[in-house]
Amino acid sequence: MEHRPVLAGATVELLAPALEDGGVFVDATLGRAGHAVAVLSRAPRASLVGIDRDPDALEESEQALAPFGDRVTLVRGRFAELASLLERLGAAPVRGVLFDLGVSSPQLDDPGRGFSFRSDGPLDMRMDPAQPASAEDVVNRYSEGDLARVIGRLGEERFARRIAKAIVQARPVGGTSALAALIKDAIPAATRRTGGHPARRTFQALRLEVNREIDELAAALPQAIDVLEPGGRVVAISYHSLEDRLVKRRFVEESRGCTCPPDFPVCTCGAEARVRILVKRPVRPPELEQADNPRSASAKLRAAERLATGVSHGPS
Repeated sequence: MEHRPVLAGATVELLAPALEDGGVFVDATLGRAGHAVAVLSRAPRASLVGIDRDPDALEESEQALAPFGDRVTLVRGRFAELASLLERLGAAPVRGVLFDLGVSSPQLDDPGRGFSFRSDGPLDMRMDPAQPASAEDVVNRYSEGDLARVIGRLGEERFARRIAKAIVQARPVGGTSALAALIKDAIPAATRRTGGHPARRTFQALRLEVNREIDELAAALPQAIDVLEPGGRVVAISYHSLEDRLVKRRFVEESRGCTCPPDFPVCTCGAEARVRILVKRPVRPPELEQADNPRSASAKLRAAERLATGVSHGPS
């Protein structure tokens, strides 16, 4: 399936006002550059720093972004390294940061990457092929208890213990098709009839674990706010409830300011709000986009704008 940027229109509408006078826009999850092309086309005075840990994605993005010439700088790295990468490039502060989380269509559709339960491939799932640990390590080397915790927490799978037990008993598991069949057999037949493919949640959990995506996001969000100029904006598109809750919580915390108890006569914490939330409820893809691109159905977009104030913690 061709990769189509999810919620591209909403992303551009939210980022463009911060880029009217130029400045740097960071696509921290560049992928195939769909969002980056849309933003640069709308903001002709802006420049881009595109970050991705997948070398294949960077190679394809370079071609897609070639018409923008020296407005584009691409770097291979993790978005948890956002602040240090920008410092190395001398590109901070910036006017916009985008996170389009999850896995791209080209990654899913390549059986050799091992992301999909719909085609046979190796148990890989690494977004960066150079990283040492793969899904094979998680599936065949984690203890049954650790495997169940990963599947239960990151996949929000209620049959995590049954699935983990089935996997351990069948070791070594040799590929994605074998794993998907094991998961299907471990889930009660009545449950398998609803809710999509029975392996979906477990594959999602394994991918998140292999790439440490929740930890990466937790580290990257405060950095994104740190590197923004006043008036700069951060947009995050998530496809998983854990990611969305993490984004929502960070934005809410950064928008609160004073954390003193309500009955304190004066503020003693010294904390100031660093952002204002731009959308009260997450933006969802319109029905037409979901029909055209079913993989967009779970997407949620949240956005915030950096305020001129910072955060001071007052007396210790």
